[in-house]
Amino acid sequence: MRRLPILGLALVLLGVLTGLGAPAGAAPAGPAQRGDEPGRVAIIEVQGLIDPVVANYIEESITDGEAAGVIAVVLQLDSSGSVVSDQRLITLARRIHDATVPVTVWVGPSGSRALGGAAQLAGASDLVGLAPGARLGKTGDLVVPEDLLGTEFRAAGERLEDATIDDKDARQLKISPNRRAAVIGEFIIDLDGVETRVVTVDGRRVREPVSVPVFSSLPVQDQLFHTVASPPAAYLLFVIGLALIVFELYTAGVGVAGVVGAGSFVLGCYGFAVLPVRPGAVALLVLAIFGFTIDVQTGVPRLWSALGAAALVAGSLFVYDGYELSWITLLVGIVGISAFMVAGMPAMVRTRFSTPTIGREWMIGEEGEAVTNVSPDGVVRVRGALWRARTNRATPVSLHDAVRVVEVDGLLLEVEPLEGGAVDHREKRRSGDHDTDGGVVLVDGEPLAPADPNT
Repeated sequence: MRRLPILGLALVLLGVLTGLGAPAGAAPAGPAQRGDEPGRVAIIEVQGLIDPVVANYIEESITDGEAAGVIAVVLQLDSSGSVVSDQRLITLARRIHDATVPVTVWVGPSGSRALGGAAQLAGASDLVGLAPGARLGKTGDLVVPEDLLGTEFRAAGERLEDATIDDKDARQLKISPNRRAAVIGEFIIDLDGVETRVVTVDGRRVREPVSVPVFSSLPVQDQLFHTVASPPAAYLLFVIGLALIVFELYTAGVGVAGVVGAGSFVLGCYGFAVLPVRPGAVALLVLAIFGFTIDVQTGVPRLWSALGAAALVAGSLFVYDGYELSWITLLVGIVGISAFMVAGMPAMVRTRFSTPTIGREWMIGEEGEAVTNVSPDGVVRVRGALWRARTNRATPVSLHDAVRVVEVDGLLLEVEPLEGGAVDHREKRRSGDHDTDGGVVLVDGEPLAPADPNT
């Protein structure tokens, strides 16, 4: 049996004696036993749409505040609406209304807003404040039961249904205290239980809170999913992810683009699952990438590229039901993806497949087939790859005619018809290539027979 060291045994005995000597009802001081402490106010930052992540965060914050015995929980709100189900919104409003600590809402700072479902949640709180320049309203048809809403909020229901109010209107309607709250400190000093003191600032006597405000926001991992579920992020992740997956497939590898594309696509799908999207518009976005993909290797915009561009515009404009994307987001999505698929992708794909380690000169003399009329420009297929081509002869090359490469100009091939070609350019190119063993000329890997001096 292992023996306990003497020092450890002494510490154990000391702990036992200390416990026995404590008064009979003594208990460790907990959060609710503040004594002379001024107390704390939990300030919860809520930004963006009320989605499942934010709804859970608000509920957990209220629970933590109740357990810690805070004076009040303040939701610092800036939200354009809610994307949770009606039942989930009602459950959250009831949690706010029935909390054992006061739950209040401050819509701020200036420029913030609480609209739709977010405004209804504010109506279920104990107190509402607005910063100058903030807006509250556009509740739409009420989802939250009226018995969970404040009396003044219900009285202003008709005005709030289709319009918004500012801080002055809120004070006149008695939804907010009759005092400006330009910053959150001015809002919390009017909360019951908050200790304040009078100080002199620039010659003026003002009140400031003595109770400690404790700020908190979404944890990093929750913030990621909340950001992904925002309309601009979900849209861009979805279309960019599709484009990168197509790029990786065409370049025949599993690299950074494929991993990033797959991750972006999955996150975009999660955002679309949370947000109110139109399935038809999402199908148009997929069709757009498919249309661009068909013409990727040709590098020449054709019918499918035009259909892809039209589908991308329509899908981008109507992807969300009830939300509109900003023009910056649409510009990045529509113009960026179109340029990438029409101009960038073909160039990268041809470079990936057609550039050997010593250049493209090996292509001179290669034979292929015209997949469009080359008159004077068109598209040809050489060794299974599609190339932009231009004829170097006055006679155009017809569809399906055999051609021979006579020159390479960057990513453009100069070709001539195989039938009727004046010169075999492979012989022309190689006629000056002599080996070091005796000047043997090779044509297609075979030595060229010497000329007969008698002919």
